[in-house]
Amino acid sequence: MMRVLSYLAKRLAFVIPQLLGIALVSFLLVKSIPGDPAVLMLGPTATTDAIASLRGSLGLDQPLYIQFFIYVKSILHGDLGTSWQTTRPVLEDLMQRFPATLELVTLSLLLAVVVGITLGVFAAKQPNGWVARLADLYGLGAGALPDFWFALVLIFVFYTLLGWAPAPLGRIDMIVIPPEPITGAYTIDALLAGDLDAFGSALSHLVLPVLALGLLNAGPILKMTQATMEKMLDSDFSRYEVLCGVPQNLVVRHALRNALPSIVTIISVLYGYLIGGAVLVEIVFSWGGAGQYAVQGVLNSDIYPVLGFVLFSAIFSLMVYIAVDLIYVLLDPRISN
Repeated sequence: MMRVLSYLAKRLAFVIPQLLGIALVSFLLVKSIPGDPAVLMLGPTATTDAIASLRGSLGLDQPLYIQFFIYVKSILHGDLGTSWQTTRPVLEDLMQRFPATLELVTLSLLLAVVVGITLGVFAAKQPNGWVARLADLYGLGAGALPDFWFALVLIFVFYTLLGWAPAPLGRIDMIVIPPEPITGAYTIDALLAGDLDAFGSALSHLVLPVLALGLLNAGPILKMTQATMEKMLDSDFSRYEVLCGVPQNLVVRHALRNALPSIVTIISVLYGYLIGGAVLVEIVFSWGGAGQYAVQGVLNSDIYPVLGFVLFSAIFSLMVYIAVDLIYVLLDPRISN
């Protein structure tokens, strides 16, 4: 246990320089976006003196390295800047919108895990069977289709043609009052409040975006599960178990346990990817999450929402990677040594 805690402390010590590096790179990239925030904030009729005054108050007239130093100093005081679009602190905006993104991404990843692992295991059990051929086609299609295009197809089929899904306009029907925010996830907050109408409405709005992201991102998990399971089932310990008369289901279970570190790795990478990759799907469904907020910031040269989103995503991704390292230890205690 002490070795695990020591390892965890070392990982946490590396988080700060990692975040500084991410903040520096994202700051330089965002600063390269064309457009003067002061001009956009004051409008086209603003005078030159007013623009110069605002640039001075925002620190935009300072050299780039001083602007970065001012930004880092503000972060250390819990200030991520203010969005000139919403006129609210970025931290408040992100705290309000990030749970919406996490709810969407988490449910999508759960669907991807269930589909990917189940199909991958059955395909590996019979490499020449019809399930393996189906898995190959599925993996190829999932890797080739863009998620926003698949989302538009789902909307066309299930909303426009069949009328089964609600309009892709947000997280809940406009006639339903959203639940009081506790976690920020409408489904969880509605259940905690005992509001079944809000829960049903929020769940129905989740179906299509979760299908769009989950089904396509099941492809990498499927291919990793299939490849690793085939390798494990062909290994010496699996052959020995078969020769000893161990039931096939138990052999597969042992092979899956040994394949889990590789599968967990691809799942953790996908989780971090989905936070940023869900942006287009959020826009298609008018989701109102953090990704949509960041895109609006890019389009309007509102840099602080973009930087805040990158920082939030980086912190969450690093937390996921640390959690994955701990899961490795649980799956294989030898790693702690």
